[in-house]
Amino acid sequence: MYGGLVMSSPNSCSLTNVVGGNLWRRKHSTSNINYPGSCPSKASQNKRKIQMEYNLLRFQQSSLNHHYKCIEGGSAYQEWNKKYVVKATSKPSFDSGLPTSNSKNMLDSVKNFLAAFYLFCYPYVMIGRMLSTICASLIAVQKLSDISPLFIIGLLQALVPYTFLDVYINGLNQLSDIEIDKINKPYLPLASGQLSFRTGVIIAGSSLILSFWLGWIIGSWPLIWSLVMCFSLWTAYSINVPLLRWKRHPLLAAMCTFLTLTIIFPITFFLHMQTIVLKRPFVFPRSLVFVIVFMSFYSVGIALFKDIPDIEGDKKYGIHSFSARLGQKRVFWICVSLFEMAFGVALLAGATSSCLWIKIVTGLGHAALASVLWYQAKYVDLTNKVSIRSFYMLIWKLLSVAYLLMPLIR
Repeated sequence: MYGGLVMSSPNSCSLTNVVGGNLWRRKHSTSNINYPGSCPSKASQNKRKIQMEYNLLRFQQSSLNHHYKCIEGGSAYQEWNKKYVVKATSKPSFDSGLPTSNSKNMLDSVKNFLAAFYLFCYPYVMIGRMLSTICASLIAVQKLSDISPLFIIGLLQALVPYTFLDVYINGLNQLSDIEIDKINKPYLPLASGQLSFRTGVIIAGSSLILSFWLGWIIGSWPLIWSLVMCFSLWTAYSINVPLLRWKRHPLLAAMCTFLTLTIIFPITFFLHMQTIVLKRPFVFPRSLVFVIVFMSFYSVGIALFKDIPDIEGDKKYGIHSFSARLGQKRVFWICVSLFEMAFGVALLAGATSSCLWIKIVTGLGHAALASVLWYQAKYVDLTNKVSIRSFYMLIWKLLSVAYLLMPLIR
């Protein structure tokens, strides 16, 4: 209906022209007519002329107003029709895409959180501690029948509470070093902003509570003492309060690593398996002595080496590590020497074993580990943090293999 009016609007304009032309002809034709018996005056002719022009102007104005209303009505219809079509087509598209978009965003958020939590836990340290637990527990095994469901349960009793304690220790260290890590380790979740400070506090605090709660439920006094000692040492190492923050003092910092890896882990895990799980009297076997001597060298090397890539941030925030005092290169080769000495102790311990196959396996295994370490050490670029961290990861990988060889030495 609106379209017909729009199409007729040009005709309205032409009609105006036609009517106007006819009126013009009639005006001029009537001006020449002589009515019989009348003698029109000049005033009456002017009056008639003005009336005709007035009628013509009113007719043209009416036609133009009608044409404008037709066009306006048509455009309004077209605009209304376009709005209707947009609403009809966009609504199904929005409804169909919303669940897919939400599920994808949720999946991405979960992936990002798990990746950040993975870095928050320092997984290589957790893996090393788990292997240390397995190694010390296997030292208590005297025959194959000892590896039973009871042994597995006792092993899990030591692994699970310490896993939560590891999350607390590593999380507290990052919470205390956010500004330093922005320089030394900007990829860590708190330093990079992947995790908020509040989230880090919640994770660390809840992990600590779970650790002690599980240890209390298990009721193994070697495990409880182990949890208490590690909590005390590493809280004093990280937390920034008067008389603590031991990481600022190189000897105290090295002592924390030495006591944890050399004394607390092997002895308490062995006592848990020997006296609580297997119900045997306390003894101090040769294998345990070997582990303590081996870790005396290796743990000091780890304690010194971990500060080598962090020298820039440590200097800025007043942490006087051995690397900051003696230089990276000198400390690096001191650490390599300590690691090689640890593998040398393992070679001697394996060579004095009474069993031939133990001599061969432990001798070849530790010799291979020492060779790999020395070969890789020659290619470390101490000016490149990536190269230093790669070698640091190699140190933990070699220790993981050594943990599997240690229980064989009897």
